[in-house]
Amino acid sequence: MTALAAGAPAPLFTLSCDDGASFDLFSERGRFVVLFFYPEDDTEGCTIENREFSDLAPDFAELGATLVGISPNAIEQHARFRRKYGLEMRLAADPDRIAIEAYGIWGEKTTFGHAYVGLIRTTFIIAPDGTIAEIIPVPRIRGHAARILERIRHLRAKN
Repeated sequence: MTALAAGAPAPLFTLSCDDGASFDLFSERGRFVVLFFYPEDDTEGCTIENREFSDLAPDFAELGATLVGISPNAIEQHARFRRKYGLEMRLAADPDRIAIEAYGIWGEKTTFGHAYVGLIRTTFIIAPDGTIAEIIPVPRIRGHAARILERIRHLRAKN
């Protein structure tokens, strides 16, 4: 698989969401889209990340940006997770790793010195024309959502 880069067309996909609807990236043309890929519902780091994005969801909406969290968890897990924390954004289920593989973020990683294969936490900002505006690895979870919001503000100001 070829590594994705900023400026390349964003791989299109459709995934089921916890709210019973589907998320179709193509239907979001004309808007910025923030795809934040995270490993697993209801774990410490993923909960922090999702809650921070949820707290800022109105700000993303005010900027006209669609916000969606994606993990390999099933829809039912997403629904429980979203209810438990009152999360504001949609969570898309990708148990077959359709989007995860298309975006090239399933691979070897190390956590606490332990190497294994899994989802590499990454956020993609998709431009209104359907290209990848930015690819942002997540080395630090706390404050990540706020950094992405600032990137959206910057990108909108350029357009």
